[in-house]
Amino acid sequence: TTRALNAMSSAPVSTPAVATDAVLVKSVEMPADATRVRGYDFEGPLDFDALMQAMTSTGYQATSLGQAVNEVNRMLSWRLSDEPVTDATDPDERDEEYRKSVRTKIFLGWTSNLTSSGTRETLKYLCKNKMVDVLCTTAGGVEEDFIKCMKPTYVGDFALRGKDLRLQGLNRIGNLIQPNANYCDFEDWIMPILDAMLKEQNELGTKWTCSSVIKRLGLEINDEDSIFYWAAKNDIPCYCPALTDGSIGDMLYFHSYKNPGLVIDVVADVRAMNDESIKVQRPKKTGIIILGGGVAKHHICNSNLMRNGADFAVFVNTAQEFDGSDSGARPDEAVSWGKITMDAKPVKCYVDATIAFPLIVAQTFKKNFVPRE
Repeated sequence: TTRALNAMSSAPVSTPAVATDAVLVKSVEMPADATRVRGYDFEGPLDFDALMQAMTSTGYQATSLGQAVNEVNRMLSWRLSDEPVTDATDPDERDEEYRKSVRTKIFLGWTSNLTSSGTRETLKYLCKNKMVDVLCTTAGGVEEDFIKCMKPTYVGDFALRGKDLRLQGLNRIGNLIQPNANYCDFEDWIMPILDAMLKEQNELGTKWTCSSVIKRLGLEINDEDSIFYWAAKNDIPCYCPALTDGSIGDMLYFHSYKNPGLVIDVVADVRAMNDESIKVQRPKKTGIIILGGGVAKHHICNSNLMRNGADFAVFVNTAQEFDGSDSGARPDEAVSWGKITMDAKPVKCYVDATIAFPLIVAQTFKKNFVPRE
């Protein structure tokens, strides 16, 4: 009996069809040009360029980083001469040499924490070398640049206790430390400038905007380590609709009591910011690079809405879209609003910008930017 049962249990039977149909689903042939997953091979001498090029085929956010590099390089390489001359082309824009000189107008936006971090030096490099055309950041993104010209910011730890730091007069920005004394020095520096600006307003009729205030401060700091010194020197405008939302706002608040009357016109600035986009008439192109979210992200995107969308776009942030925030919104949401063109190939890279952006710049602006004549 036992022998008969063993014989029955070892006899071959057909696999249930439902299982084979489910597990052994037939695949379609992959396209011949499909990218195969393959990472960087560390055998032999280190090749940084090859390492970065391998990102695109590595997968996950490495692929997004590689795609961001490709998109920025597309921004940098485009020229108006790439577009055909048609009957509708303005007679003043038919000259081939002129067309070869017209580039993508690049908008660069970032959040204040990036100025606090070492990403500041990357931003300064781009402005110093006139590699971008329009800037947009928040109040902290402006003031932290000037404060660093006076006193350093320090590396700390995310785990430092807020209560202990408060009692010591130390402010924590993630794992960075900004001594409160630095803001006191900032007040000592900016108050006489605000006094002078008020005097010019009253005696010369100067009308101040957020961008003209930032330019003035950039000239006043007169420090080559500053982002906004180079932006002012190279006539790269910086728009900051939230200029009062930070230490600069605190200084303006105090100044309104000590020496009241200074007026900063935000309406003139929103017109100027929107005109930055509108005046780039098609087939000319705009490109946007936005690090982080919030005001800087939306203000740049909304400006490009005025021309029915940017032609190139790279977002670098770790925000998610499930809560409906603009910060977390993927580029395709911007397409629905007309802030990015429908035929663009935008990229969102879900990586800390302090990691991603220097790598992107190393493989794009540093390697491929052609100096302006």
